[in-house]
Amino acid sequence: MKKNKRLYWIIGVGLVVILLIILAVNRKNNNNYLRVATEKVQRRDIIETISATGKIQPVKDIKISPYISGEVIEIFVKEGDRVKAGDILVRIDPEIYKSAYEQSEAQLNSQRANLANAKAQLAQLEARFQNAQTVYLRNKALWEKKVISDADFETAKTNYEVAKADLDAIQASIKAAEYSISSANAALKKSREDLTKTAVYAPAEGRVSKLSVEKGERVMGASQFSAGTEIMRIANLDEMQAEVDVNENDIIKVKLGDTALIEVDAYLNRKFKGIVTEVATSATTTGVSIDQVTNFQVKIQLLKSSYLDLIPPDQPDYSPFRPGMSTTAEIQTQRRFNVLTVPIQAVTTRSDTTGKITRRSTKPATESQTEQSENKLPEIIKEYVFVYDNGKAQLREVKSGIQDNNYIEIISGLKEGEEVVVAPFSAISRQLKNNEMVEKVEREKLYETE
Repeated sequence: MKKNKRLYWIIGVGLVVILLIILAVNRKNNNNYLRVATEKVQRRDIIETISATGKIQPVKDIKISPYISGEVIEIFVKEGDRVKAGDILVRIDPEIYKSAYEQSEAQLNSQRANLANAKAQLAQLEARFQNAQTVYLRNKALWEKKVISDADFETAKTNYEVAKADLDAIQASIKAAEYSISSANAALKKSREDLTKTAVYAPAEGRVSKLSVEKGERVMGASQFSAGTEIMRIANLDEMQAEVDVNENDIIKVKLGDTALIEVDAYLNRKFKGIVTEVATSATTTGVSIDQVTNFQVKIQLLKSSYLDLIPPDQPDYSPFRPGMSTTAEIQTQRRFNVLTVPIQAVTTRSDTTGKITRRSTKPATESQTEQSENKLPEIIKEYVFVYDNGKAQLREVKSGIQDNNYIEIISGLKEGEEVVVAPFSAISRQLKNNEMVEKVEREKLYETE
């Protein structure tokens, strides 16, 4: 019995060993290593871009507001009309301003009459003053010689002083009348200007891009405290620009003169060219509390040469764009020519704990905390790629530069022609280890199952 049990045990162990060998051989034959796709390091031209969204707006967009308040009684244009500088746009009810003008004119005439009357009185009072002065001086000489009585002298003196006071008074009245005339002239001038401004004229050539009022509406005039009611906008649609919001992390890369490719939602599968003409120095904030987003506005003028084919030959003034159209712009900030590149997904970051930098603290540390800080090394994030070499994925540190939508520049760490693992990204970022055996397959077969 014992010999049979021993024989059975040996046979069982042998069967297990054979089964393990079969499984190992089968796994080796099936090559059950992690499947990866590779691509060679090549030289390419890289253009780094920043994507931003916004609206299409005219380069010149003038907001028209009246100088005076009142009721709109006539509108001479409609939205879309082309106007020239000096064309009448809107008329505001002038009746109240006509009355004010006539009143100011009457007031001026009244002040002029008062001045003329005062000047006529001046001639009489000057003659009276001369006579009183002569009598006074003669009587004074006689009084000093004791020829006339004190009463006669006092009478002559009083008449002289009264004549002098009357003369001074009429001269003051003349000055006051002259000041009143100046004030009345200013009031008349203002009334005339107000009456003239009941008609609103176009300040420049362009097209009425927006009409905000209708006949019969009341509008508020502009003042130092208010911009007044916007009645319309006149825009030059021959020159259009994209006004886009760039995130605060990217705005430092944008500069005047950068080129851009602009997509307009109204024209699918087409890109227009533009030039950055203005970069805001102040931020605009949207959202509330912790969800606030800080952006900077960038203006990109569209080059007319990139959309000339959209303008009909028989309509040279036609504009294919409308203010407010949605747009996406790709601003080209940097360029590199003939540099080593790999697909973006080939580059990953891993933590490096080999550094010997210790952190400093402003608080006194206990002995145990000091020991822990000495033992724990700070993590230094570095960039790596996996180089495919004879069935192995070798981890290699690299230094990258700029990137576009598909490729990233490699400054150091790789040579032209080397193969790097480019997929799957989950393996590159987490699963793969240095010198791990892998199976190289075509990207199309990467996720196929037997």
